[in-house]
Amino acid sequence: MEFSIATLLSYLNDEKSITAKILKEKLGFDDDQGDAERLDIALDALEKIGLLLKDKGKYRLSKEENFVEAKLRCSSKGFCFAIQDIEDADDIYIRESHLSHAWNGDRALVKIIKEGSRRRSPEGEVMVILERANPSLLAQVKSVSGQYRAVPLDDRLLFELELKQNNQDLEQAVDHLVHVSVVRYPIAQYLPLGEVTRILGSDAEAAADTDIVCCKHDLSLDFPENILKFVQQLPSRIENYESWKSFRDMSSLLSLTIEDEDSTFIENALTIERSENGNWQVIVHITNVAQYVPSNSPLDRTARRRGTTVYLQDKISPLLPEEITKRCSLIVGQDRQVISVAMEFTPAGELEDYEIFPALIQVKQGLTYQEVQQSLAQLEDTEKDELSTKLEYLFYNLSPVLKARRMERGSFEIESESECKYKDEGRLGVILASSAVPVRSMLSEVMVLVGEIVGHHLQSLDLPIVYCGQTEPDASELEDLIKLGQNLDLQVTLESEEEITSQKYQDISRVFAASPRSARVLNYLLECTLKPIKYSSHPINHFGLAHTAAYTHCLAPGRRYGDLFIQRVLNALFENGKDRHSGRSKTGVNLGSSSCFDQIKWKVLSSNIQEELEEQLHTLINHLNEREKLSEDAERDLKGLKKAEQMKAMTGQVFRGLITGVQSYGFFVELADLLVEGLVHVSSLKDDWYEYRARHSCLVGRKNKIFYRLGSEVEVQVKSVDYYRQQIDLVTVSVVGAEDEQTPEEN
Repeated sequence: MEFSIATLLSYLNDEKSITAKILKEKLGFDDDQGDAERLDIALDALEKIGLLLKDKGKYRLSKEENFVEAKLRCSSKGFCFAIQDIEDADDIYIRESHLSHAWNGDRALVKIIKEGSRRRSPEGEVMVILERANPSLLAQVKSVSGQYRAVPLDDRLLFELELKQNNQDLEQAVDHLVHVSVVRYPIAQYLPLGEVTRILGSDAEAAADTDIVCCKHDLSLDFPENILKFVQQLPSRIENYESWKSFRDMSSLLSLTIEDEDSTFIENALTIERSENGNWQVIVHITNVAQYVPSNSPLDRTARRRGTTVYLQDKISPLLPEEITKRCSLIVGQDRQVISVAMEFTPAGELEDYEIFPALIQVKQGLTYQEVQQSLAQLEDTEKDELSTKLEYLFYNLSPVLKARRMERGSFEIESESECKYKDEGRLGVILASSAVPVRSMLSEVMVLVGEIVGHHLQSLDLPIVYCGQTEPDASELEDLIKLGQNLDLQVTLESEEEITSQKYQDISRVFAASPRSARVLNYLLECTLKPIKYSSHPINHFGLAHTAAYTHCLAPGRRYGDLFIQRVLNALFENGKDRHSGRSKTGVNLGSSSCFDQIKWKVLSSNIQEELEEQLHTLINHLNEREKLSEDAERDLKGLKKAEQMKAMTGQVFRGLITGVQSYGFFVELADLLVEGLVHVSSLKDDWYEYRARHSCLVGRKNKIFYRLGSEVEVQVKSVDYYRQQIDLVTVSVVGAEDEQTPEEN
């Protein structure tokens, strides 16, 4: 199998030595002799550069302090910076001669060769390439003296690849856009070697946009044959859960699902019951995917490598094969194993206690969001049955209370047209409100609470957790947006040095949502300032939820690998957890109950299971964050290509838009109806010489005094579109209401 140096090093530390044989087992090697040879070569190389120490056939990390792990970000001009994972750490300048054949996006170990100063970044040299970011790439084929080469479309990749002959007709591929797989990375004076796996079209516009995105980001829409064969050998039903101490059969209760109309994989169900004491019990069921994905199996390693499901509109790059998700999907009338989180609420909506346990359920009714919305709208006109009563409690009683408490602590929501594929806050990190289908965000209130409960429970038991959080947005981006709002006469402020808090975003989002003219654009721009969610092995703040305690994602184990890991930890707790101090104790503690923590004075998992899970967690976090970033980039790329294609067909048409950014070289216009951004370059403003005034964020004509500033409405014409780079060039037709406005000096 293929492995990266990053994966290899993740199993090593500077305290405990390990043999090559154990490393081979942890890396999941088979009996292929080639695997062992590649591992030996890697270990010898790492020992020679001083990164590993070898003693009696065992290896451990050296305590070399000048090595820094970082990701390379290169420019089209040849220089690079190494970006460290540590927040606020200096970027390290890497000269082209010190790249050691590393490419843009690669993760590397960099050695500091010159310390930085107040005005200059530290300089470094790439010592080891930990993980390659470009196993394949998009390129154009050219012919050079009878040989064929591939020129990458990404101008930050400053090299050409020699092309290996394979089944593709390379003569036919000349001047065409192709997908190239890297067969060998550059060695000494030799160019990298690649092979054409697919001819996509004569150029980017002739190729399918989904193909471009999948090839650019190395995404697969299906699975290799060996993984499909492995899945076929797995048992169709797992029986061992019945021996778990806390297992419950809940198949007779009314369980329901609420999904989109086109959902094919259903991971969550709900059971809502009224207690005799007047309390309500809401149980969220999560399908037990982990039972069908053996840890460190070929299937598990493939899912881990993918990290998360990527949604490319009508196509999906899935985490797991369809054969697995079919077995786990919560389908009406079929028994399914689940992990259940039962929450008991008082009539006032106070969470009184909770319990987490494995269960067997059978979904009795499958609903869509639209059906629930319609059912709630008709409550006053129809006689309430059992289901209607439960839906009314969930959406009209409980959800508003949970939302009010979330907003009290400073959280916020954004009215958005973006689509969240998850029932929690998803990758964006904030609950999205929808006036068309409000029950979606109302259900998210309950699902976010489940993430809080599971995170708190695992943390209290001192178990490994993939914590989920979100950092605060960049102040500069928010300042520009505040200035834009002020220019639109909205009452929004951000004082100098004022801390950016979730409460501040709540205030801004309310003002923007009430804007009579520009709510749609402003909410979209506010959404764009948010940082994506971030995973960590320790508790971190969650900006969008205003949550400072333990929080985790756990609702989508078939689509996010971090959720799958959390489910493995829960399964280990149910199957192997110690519910009493010793075997002599007559009674045990309910390890899934909210009341268990004060009773437990021992480690609930054996040391070997705990260490194995902690080791998995240690190797997982950075990878998950990288995969989330890649997935976000891929989904954004596809949206960008779709918009570029749409605007290409509208070349020459005139639109009204809002100026959302001003620079010395021109200004950016957001076309309100399409939520598409284009650039009006200053060179296209032929009527005058325009000066940039940074203080007022505007361009002002020297003679005519016409000015273009943040918030100005303009009519623009689509001049040209660069499809692959997703760049839209506009020219102005007129400034809307220019005769009524004054220049900045006159205000």
